[in-house]
Amino acid sequence: MGMPPQGAPFTMPMFRSFVPQRVRPWIYVFLAFTFQFSGGLYLGTLNQMMGSTAWMREDLLMCLYANLAGMAIYFPLLFRMKFRFTNKTLLMAASAGVLFCNLLAPYVTSLPLLWAICFIEGICKIQGTFECMSNIQLWITPSRDFTVFFPMLHIVILGSMQLSDLLATYLMYYYHWAHMHLFMSGVMMFNLLILVICTRHFRMFKKFPLFGIDWLGGILWATLLLEIAYFFDYGDWYDWWNSRVMCYLAVIILVTLCICIWRMRTIRHPFLEPQMWTYHNLLPLLLLITLVEGFLATERVLEEVFYEEVMHYEEMVSVQLDWFALMGILLGCLFSYWWMHIRHFSFVRLIIVGIFGLICYLVGYYFTVSSDIHWTQLCLPIVCRGFAYAVLSATLMVCLEEMMSFQHFFQALSVFNMLHMVVGGVAGCALYTKGLSYYITDNISRYGIEIDNVMYSRMPFSIGHYMETFIENVMEISIKQIYGWVAYACIALLLLFLLYDAPVRRQLKQMPSWKRIRKEVVRSLESKE
Repeated sequence: MGMPPQGAPFTMPMFRSFVPQRVRPWIYVFLAFTFQFSGGLYLGTLNQMMGSTAWMREDLLMCLYANLAGMAIYFPLLFRMKFRFTNKTLLMAASAGVLFCNLLAPYVTSLPLLWAICFIEGICKIQGTFECMSNIQLWITPSRDFTVFFPMLHIVILGSMQLSDLLATYLMYYYHWAHMHLFMSGVMMFNLLILVICTRHFRMFKKFPLFGIDWLGGILWATLLLEIAYFFDYGDWYDWWNSRVMCYLAVIILVTLCICIWRMRTIRHPFLEPQMWTYHNLLPLLLLITLVEGFLATERVLEEVFYEEVMHYEEMVSVQLDWFALMGILLGCLFSYWWMHIRHFSFVRLIIVGIFGLICYLVGYYFTVSSDIHWTQLCLPIVCRGFAYAVLSATLMVCLEEMMSFQHFFQALSVFNMLHMVVGGVAGCALYTKGLSYYITDNISRYGIEIDNVMYSRMPFSIGHYMETFIENVMEISIKQIYGWVAYACIALLLLFLLYDAPVRRQLKQMPSWKRIRKEVVRSLESKE
């Protein structure tokens, strides 16, 4: 939708006349939440799925990374689709895609096919979310101020992530893991019903054809991303460089990267343009989001090992901590809004606040991890984790928008999310898994030497019970050691930012209207003919 005249009321002409004006944006908020609730597979049901399908954890995590890769790679195409199809067409296609993927996923027995389904579901998920949020952007912030829009957007994205995990765990516990897929299928059918009854096909601008898109380039970048995800996800299972599979895959990754770069530099309309990489401070920003995701990957490795192997929590106990993560996310998004929009403080200092929150989470776990604690003692570090994740995600996205021209913003956003959603997390998980394996082995060799026949003869005990307790204590110590090293790394990053801290400009640039964006796309394509 184009920028309305000054003082003109916000309207959504794609709705039929009987739908009240005040209700229309809330319908799109609801639709955005439903799209973000969806997924190819759901991590809250991971353990039960492993038992019922006989697949490994790595197999199912690869489904998650395929889903996230589909979302990340699709960003450069979002506006092209918006200018080609009507809002109703895109939302109905996205809803139908999520519906069919959720119906198929529980019954697919071929892993490559399941990964493909999850990848397609990710594309549909981001398409639906973008269409909803882009059409209510002027309702959220009439001046198109991203210091308002991105914090509100991350309430939807990160909040849905936690609520989806909660819902999937409850449905798995009381029914079966496939019921989450059936539930989301029902929700998408409800979405389709709303769209059929309440919306109509409407265009704000002339239809723009899908020419000049580098489809092969997009496929190559997606292939590279999936190869990297597979390399780090299965690295520990294949024993890294001791396996020919990992050695061959590393070579394939390098060849694919070279092909992507060669194609980017030689064709007229590449999927990711070379000029996009030349913006000042882009590479440090991409490195920062990768490091942040790597630090936060402790949630998927160290926390899960602690809950399951040391504390022996059931899913219904550990999932209660998601409520506190949700609390931290809401606090982080609202704090980012207050800091950037209300107070107009420095973005760099807000990043420092986010990193400090991350340190509080890591140090909190370092001093709290013990088999003698109650689960409520973990609540404060979890709140800090959610707060830090929300602050850093929203702030870094605003910084990215500020440094990029709109022509390259969505291309940079695609690379940003490749690192944010996939590479940082999967590389961090691989590092912590390898580190945990090393420290457990090392600690067993260090402390296990005390268990000998002389000790046993002095104090007879049940060797079976003793060894179970011994292994749990070794895991506890190993987890604490890795948390300590990650905390050191995060503190070093904080010190670098304290040295770098400098004022930044306060006047934010305006996002152009949809019509102006369409004209810029046409002009950029014509200039390269």
